[in-house]
Amino acid sequence: MWNSVRVLPTSIPLQAVYCWQPTLLQQLDAQIRSQRFDAIHIEHLRGARYGLWLKSRLPIDSRPKVIWDSVDCISHLFEQAAHSSRSLFGRLVTRLELNRTRRYEGRLVGQFDRVLVTSPVDKNALEHLASSDHRSKEAARDHADKIAVLSNGVDLNFFAPMDQVREPDTLVFSGKMSYHANVTAALHLVEDIMPLIWAQKPNVRVWIVGKDPPAAIRQLAIHDLQRVSVTGTVPDIRPYLARAAVATCPVEYGAGVQNKVLEAMAMATPVVVTPQAVSALQTVDGEHVLVGASSPSFAGSVLRVLENTELQRKIGQAGRRYVEQYHNWDVITQHLEGIYQ
Repeated sequence: MWNSVRVLPTSIPLQAVYCWQPTLLQQLDAQIRSQRFDAIHIEHLRGARYGLWLKSRLPIDSRPKVIWDSVDCISHLFEQAAHSSRSLFGRLVTRLELNRTRRYEGRLVGQFDRVLVTSPVDKNALEHLASSDHRSKEAARDHADKIAVLSNGVDLNFFAPMDQVREPDTLVFSGKMSYHANVTAALHLVEDIMPLIWAQKPNVRVWIVGKDPPAAIRQLAIHDLQRVSVTGTVPDIRPYLARAAVATCPVEYGAGVQNKVLEAMAMATPVVVTPQAVSALQTVDGEHVLVGASSPSFAGSVLRVLENTELQRKIGQAGRRYVEQYHNWDVITQHLEGIYQ
């Protein structure tokens, strides 16, 4: 809190200082004094300041390469959240942060040897911010060339199909439920999509699975105890994905790769998504997932899967093959090692 309060009068985004910790600085300082490193890998906008600090502490002629793994373009996420989030607090914070974050991310691109993001959409967004921050087109192009796409992976041994019978007429939506994009998605699912599904199949149940659901999410279950369950923290997400007939991801905005989609696909659970949920993937609608851009089309896709066990099996197996091909950690690790080299 103190980190955030101190920068409020400045142009520095709260995200950039939120995780600033003097004890960690001492540990990092001891590491770079006692050992030589070939590369330093910094994670997220919240970690970028540590990368800048390390660069300032190391001699230029022998400094290791510093890679900033941005993961997502946070400005791109905030632009969407400022307008679409159903959380008042989320809208206020993202609007406060948006211009600060745009400037900060645009400058960061030029200060690291490589920048990593998980999707081409985020790469384009960072390139735009970098070009806006530099008057020289050549300089902007050089900075953009530093950005590489490195997608997320799935532990295919952990997230694997289970020998378990799926419960008919059950949907699951999983994720960290305190995250504003997931709050918006869960409300959209229950308030906008489910009434259309219940009109056709009144007994369909919804499981909202994930830690720290706010009051607005918990109220969904209170209002319909028979058909909506909000679990809060669970020891293992896999039994819910294995038992559900359909996994849903009705996110209305977001950035990067939706791990909840990859995990469900890895378990051969058929997934119904909004276009935003798979914008970072190469999935084919009707083959690996079913896509619903509007509430009626999303509800229609869910009903198709619920009513056709062969379609459930077909989409689920194709989803599993997709993550085996594109999101195997072994392949992604080789790509990362190539970037390091």
